[in-house]
Amino acid sequence: MKKIALSEHQARRAKLLSLMATNSICVIGAASAQTRSNDTEYNFRQDSYFWYLTGFNEPDATLILIKDSAGQTHVGISVQPKDEQAEIWHGRRLGADAAINSLAVDSAFDNTQLTAQLIDMFSGKTTVYSLFIQSHVKRAVDKTILALKQIPKKGVLAPSSHIDVQSWLDEARLIKSPAEIALMQSVADISAQAHCQAMQICKPGLNEYHLEAEIQYVFARNGARHPAYTSIVGGGDNACILHYTQNNQPLQNGDLVLIDAGGELEGYAADITRTFPVSGYFTTVQASVYNIVLDAQLAALELLKPDALIPEVTQVVVEIITQGLLDLGILTGNLHDNIERLTYRQYFMHGLGHYLGLDVHDVGEYTHHGEPRPLSPGMVITVEPGIYIAPGSDCPEQFHGIGVRIEDDIVITESGNHVLTSDVPKTIADIEQLMSTGA
Repeated sequence: MKKIALSEHQARRAKLLSLMATNSICVIGAASAQTRSNDTEYNFRQDSYFWYLTGFNEPDATLILIKDSAGQTHVGISVQPKDEQAEIWHGRRLGADAAINSLAVDSAFDNTQLTAQLIDMFSGKTTVYSLFIQSHVKRAVDKTILALKQIPKKGVLAPSSHIDVQSWLDEARLIKSPAEIALMQSVADISAQAHCQAMQICKPGLNEYHLEAEIQYVFARNGARHPAYTSIVGGGDNACILHYTQNNQPLQNGDLVLIDAGGELEGYAADITRTFPVSGYFTTVQASVYNIVLDAQLAALELLKPDALIPEVTQVVVEIITQGLLDLGILTGNLHDNIERLTYRQYFMHGLGHYLGLDVHDVGEYTHHGEPRPLSPGMVITVEPGIYIAPGSDCPEQFHGIGVRIEDDIVITESGNHVLTSDVPKTIADIEQLMSTGA
């Protein structure tokens, strides 16, 4: 299985250290195990920032970066202590002795020593950096600074500045390395296979959860043991609920089903949506709505390239969708007035897409100095226009209950973009052909 090399994690830490002031320290925490019920826990998922900097998948660890007054750097980490009984019950722990070589750090110690170690490491430092969104780490930093201020000992100085490093790390995570893109291609391929499998087994009489189960089976069988987010399998009217996750209704002949699902591999997410007919064949009315969304998505894919602005591409998509809705009589009036009055937002109420990476809605600013941020090579984004015509909408009844979204993941390249998720069919002809072959 593809992994991010240890040398890349080292380079990420070195980049963060280069941004830090001299005589400073940075503290980044791992996630903790989360209780599901009573004495059972959810499957552990590492904090994305900590994973980005370490590639270490144990809970309750702390990464510590130090830059001394001479500019010399030191990387340390606290980890769970080795514990024979705990490891019999809950699994192996790396331990401090093995952490130095395994994680390429300068020092390691048990997390039971963290409080005392932080007091010693903070003493005399001018600046502390941490992620303020990691509230448990921020509390530990504040507590350590307070403890230093209260020590009645001459020469013990507490840091005078506490700075959030989220913007630095978000900027670093926004542009993906070749290794990250390769991983994202792998999880996109797995996720594409899962969507194809769902199309092939789909038939009237199945339940939404049958398709969800098939998707998650394909994920796990190929090494992406967990979905990147709760899969959406919405048949009929349920496709008009953007974040529908009940996935427990029967699939009816004559309905469409919308599946939004992506696997996670080595922390990196895929995010794909396809909409297809339960019976294997689109009706004329369904096809008329579907092709508007497809035309809008294909137009966006042509425009998304280096220096393109997402709001400008979104405007093109809005014009195509609005004109399509006018052509079908779902909206009335002229194109300009409908766009001006935002009437299309009854049926297309979300944005064009989002950044993708270690988080499904990945980090990074969409603006720069108050203006839309131009796309750059290495950015990975989703492209997901949709039309959702809920029951009771103010339009001809034949369109009620039709929900369509088509979503692909793309990486911006030097010359344009590459569609990571192209293995899933999306034209009507290709979908119907695949569904006719069965599983």
